[in-house]
Amino acid sequence: MRIKRSVNALKKRRKIFRLSKGYFGNKSKSYRIAREAVMKSLNYAFKGRKLRKRDMRSLWIARINAAARMNGLSYSKFMHGLKAAGINLNRKVLADLAVNDAAAFTALAEKAKAAV
Repeated sequence: MRIKRSVNALKKRRKIFRLSKGYFGNKSKSYRIAREAVMKSLNYAFKGRKLRKRDMRSLWIARINAAARMNGLSYSKFMHGLKAAGINLNRKVLADLAVNDAAAFTALAEKAKAAV
């Protein structure tokens, strides 16, 4: 008895067309082209999730640097001072303090200055 593939093939095609919905032109109409576009876009999404982490870290560093310079320190001296003072806060928290709580960041900068 032979195996009929129509149900599985249809499910496979529907999955690709569901993912390619809204793509321009033939990329959402033709299965072969839609499949290529979907594979490419899933690769971009995967890569983008990795790049976002890199981008966020550089944003945090820029914010910390700006706030540290307002308190008379460079970024590297500020981070070194925190490490010397035994203050273990990550860059995400420090950037949040720099933006939303300037008084707390100033207190941290003073402790970093004293430790250096």
